Amino acid sequence: MTQSAHGVPRLTSLSHGGGCGCKIAPGVLSDLLSRFAPQLRDPNLLVGTETADDAAVYRLNDQQALIATTDFFMPIVDDPFDFGRIAATNALSDVYAMGGKPIMALAIVGMPINVLPPEVIAEILRGGQSVCEEAGILIAGGHSIDSVEPIYGLAAMGLVHPDHVKRNAAAQAGDVLILGKPLGVGILSAALKKGRLDADGYAAMLAATTLLNRPGTELATLPGVHAMTDVTGFGLLGHALEMARGAGLTAQLRLAELPWLAGVRELAADGVVTGASGRNWASYGAGVDLAPGLSEADRHLLTDPQTSGGLLVACAPQAAAQVLDIFAAGGFGQAAVIGEMRPGDGRVSVA
Repeated sequence: MTQSAHGVPRLTSLSHGGGCGCKIAPGVLSDLLSRFAPQLRDPNLLVGTETADDAAVYRLNDQQALIATTDFFMPIVDDPFDFGRIAATNALSDVYAMGGKPIMALAIVGMPINVLPPEVIAEILRGGQSVCEEAGILIAGGHSIDSVEPIYGLAAMGLVHPDHVKRNAAAQAGDVLILGKPLGVGILSAALKKGRLDADGYAAMLAATTLLNRPGTELATLPGVHAMTDVTGFGLLGHALEMARGAGLTAQLRLAELPWLAGVRELAADGVVTGASGRNWASYGAGVDLAPGLSEADRHLLTDPQTSGGLLVACAPQAAAQVLDIFAAGGFGQAAVIGEMRPGDGRVSVA
């Protein structure tokens, strides 16, 4: 166990994984979910488990649908306030990815109370509260347990007009794909654990992971936006593959046009990668076609687990400029067109 200068254990030393890299590998999760099927049917359940979407959506009336989601994980950073901020931003992202606006949240807290001082735990909670206040919502309650590893997150709820729900499975042939945030959070988190992340790198990682995906609410109202999801623990390839399989199309990505956090490509080339990227590839690599010449480092980058990653938007070509303008107005300066959806099997190809 590694300790800070004050004798308190580093948060990342208390967990076997961090951030969305803690997710169960997609292949394992798919197998688990395939073992049972819901016995009840409800016509008001607009989005359930069918396409591995970001949240459940339930129609309340003709004007409102309730979005419900939960997300929690172990520390990706050592600063408790920053950990709380990142976890809360990540949890609220699923509401925005469905096109909604958050209305409240409940805290999910598991802490080793005999290891971490109360003031450290309080800072984690304060970090989460600060993000919820930024989003304009309250943390209205929650649940806590004494656990071996630190765990924090939210159960978040939001509202959306039923006609504006954006599923991950509704992309259309000819749509362009736009990514809202740069990639590489997992690589930077691995560098942090290895003591190879400098202050600028940490600041860049924190800025990306605490930027709320609020443009999703406005993007959902655009007729040309057909599908959205957020890129998190399964990496860009995994979430693009979910979108492709849901729509029965091929997602064609262009490596040269992907936005990256500064320094991540060099770190990956030097072997600084996460174990989760390998597990991701093992789970869904059979559904991906990589262009000849792409390196092992490129593959790790494409499968790198993102924590609080960006929105992946499938929209008509004529809507792309407006989508990019909305991203830019929200402070997403690296949002970029990264590919398109083409007729074909539910696969991803990378050129």
